[in-house]
Amino acid sequence: MWRCGVIFSDYPARIQHLEHEASRPELWVNPEEASKLIRKLSRLQREWDKLERCLQRRADVTVALELSMDEETADTLREIENYLNEWETEKLLCGFYDENDAILTLMAGAGGMESQAWANSLLQMYRSWGEAMGYTVSLAECSTGSMSGIIKSATLLIEGRYAYGYLKQERGNHRIQRISPFGNGKRHTSFAGVEVIPSIEETEFELDLNELKISTCRSGGNGGQNVNKLETAVRVVHLPSGTQVRCEEQRTQHQNKQRALSILRAKLATLEQQRQDLHLEEIRGKQFGTGFGSRIRTYSFDPYKLIKDDRTGMETKNVDGFMAGDREEIGSFIRASLLLLEGAGMQ
Repeated sequence: MWRCGVIFSDYPARIQHLEHEASRPELWVNPEEASKLIRKLSRLQREWDKLERCLQRRADVTVALELSMDEETADTLREIENYLNEWETEKLLCGFYDENDAILTLMAGAGGMESQAWANSLLQMYRSWGEAMGYTVSLAECSTGSMSGIIKSATLLIEGRYAYGYLKQERGNHRIQRISPFGNGKRHTSFAGVEVIPSIEETEFELDLNELKISTCRSGGNGGQNVNKLETAVRVVHLPSGTQVRCEEQRTQHQNKQRALSILRAKLATLEQQRQDLHLEEIRGKQFGTGFGSRIRTYSFDPYKLIKDDRTGMETKNVDGFMAGDREEIGSFIRASLLLLEGAGMQ
């Protein structure tokens, strides 16, 4: 349930302050600063107007629901609550890179095909969630296993405002407990690691082309007949660090090259920030392995269905909806971890 609190209570005061600043004649001595202030004021006014309308609509629908348990009215109230929940979440996303696109990499842990099948399930979950959020989701690279439906690793590019801010809470180990999908009837525990880094603009981090080794080869993925006839896949290696990126999912070599350079830029920017010890926790978080430690969430499919976050203690029995990428279910887990992070930062 959405909570009405201090996250937005200062909006009127902030708007009044900016209106006072905008009325000062000397402000326009610096047109650039003046324009920035006016844009900020306009954005705050739009947000507050939309929120006020939503709160009024919520109050009206709540009254209507009390008078009549109409299913359509109840659905409308749930939609409003979901909007307010996401609005609240976005107010928590104020980190340095939170508004950026996200680059999410999945890695199967030890356990062979069991872990590889689990990594593929998570891949589909994040892809569905991103699409439900209205983001543009594309597969940059996928290292498949020995059979259909399993992967060793994969990288998704999720483009849209706050994509990184939401997904940064998902990095770490994800544990699955279930009866083996490969027919032996035994209950298995498997892991898959999730790494999330923000996409970095070219102007924020410049690549030195002299330090790169770029090679091409034929792609083995989808994308039309070209992938089997032409060398459309691209691998870029940063020679000083050994960091490498392979992209093969686009139809042309040029598209794969641009995508690979974009991901490499983000990885190198992350490494640079680590070396400088700046924004370390925001950009990459703590390092994790893919064994039995460092897990953030446990997914139990058998003998009972339950998903539990190991950081916040939040639980849901709606395993099917969660794994289908339900934005409300996953959003509630992300919001809980953000609130926990906010609380830790205030201590």
